[in-house]
Amino acid sequence: MKYIIILGDGMADEPIAELGNKTPLQVANKPFIDRITALGSSGLLNTIPKGFLPGSEIANMAVLGYDVPKVFEGRGSLEAASMGIPIADDEMAMRCNLICIENGRIKNHSAGHISTEEAAELIDFLNENLGSDTIHFFAGVSYRHLLKMKGGKKALECIPPHDVPGTPFADVMIKSLSPEANQTAQLLNELTLKSQSLLETHPVNLKRKAAGKDAANSIWLWSPGYRPKMEPISQLYGIQSGAVISAVDLIKGIGVYAGLQPIDVEGATGLYNTNYEGKAQAAIEALRSNDFVYLHIEASDEAGHEGDIALKVKTIEYLDSRVVKPIFEEVSQWNEPVTMAILPDHPTPCHLRTHTSSPVPFVIYRPEQQPDSVQQYDEFSVVAGSYGLLESMQFMQMLLRK
Repeated sequence: MKYIIILGDGMADEPIAELGNKTPLQVANKPFIDRITALGSSGLLNTIPKGFLPGSEIANMAVLGYDVPKVFEGRGSLEAASMGIPIADDEMAMRCNLICIENGRIKNHSAGHISTEEAAELIDFLNENLGSDTIHFFAGVSYRHLLKMKGGKKALECIPPHDVPGTPFADVMIKSLSPEANQTAQLLNELTLKSQSLLETHPVNLKRKAAGKDAANSIWLWSPGYRPKMEPISQLYGIQSGAVISAVDLIKGIGVYAGLQPIDVEGATGLYNTNYEGKAQAAIEALRSNDFVYLHIEASDEAGHEGDIALKVKTIEYLDSRVVKPIFEEVSQWNEPVTMAILPDHPTPCHLRTHTSSPVPFVIYRPEQQPDSVQQYDEFSVVAGSYGLLESMQFMQMLLRK
């Protein structure tokens, strides 16, 4: 038996008045996801353990069957693994967003989805001007980057920028949670303010503003942590070989620590214009030589953060027709059976433009296993599913159950 998880990041939502009080999953045309639902068994999954904020780092680790309270060490350290950046025992890593601030408020968490090429130029510029023996900036993809700090203390309150659009940035800067972290918090906040002075007149931003685009006029630092101690899923669940496919460094980094081989796909952007077909084909090829594939599609989450209802519906339909359809049609012809699971990691409701901790709908299709009565995949239909409500680590246990 082989296994694939197809994860539509942030795909779940809440009823929306403009959609007749239905969710994007309820109104989207998704015949293949619904077909798999009719052939499989469904339920709801709590992906956010008590006491944790509903971040993708928490939710995806939970989906992969990790005991999050025991192993989580911040988002930055996970992304460092994907980027091939080692973290020493005396170093702390943090996510470093490029964001847009307008009139003193956080306009968006992504600097208008700045291109990777533009962002790399800005991050290199910041490293030249703000980097030191203690501080190093590393360029990632689009707005998602990394800061590594020697001797940093992680007892900090850091607010993710996608949680507070429209908020005065000064109200949500880093706060120390212990006296030993005071110096770290002060240094990081100074870096943020200095970045604003440096970035405002950089040629990249002058060009963006002239073109009517949002400027990447500030960094935003959050999710600090040290190097995590995660067992590979081969030891946890007996999976012999596996691969992770994502445009997002965070997900690839989780995969690296989980012992999965990261696979890069040309044209994978993490946005609605990502290379869906390329990711689907990469997943098919990875399944030929591996027992397990974790395929992550970011697009719906970004649509939710933008509050773009029509775009979110479209990303779900793209997932169905351009990812689920070709994978399902291909593996259905194989002699070796393939178990498929489809789910989001967390909801990203369009009206909130941020993540919530509500349980997410999931379906597991195992060939030749008797299906339950659920015929349509959405947040409400799966309540009648045979799995009921599962808690984080139970999902992988159910998925891999022979």
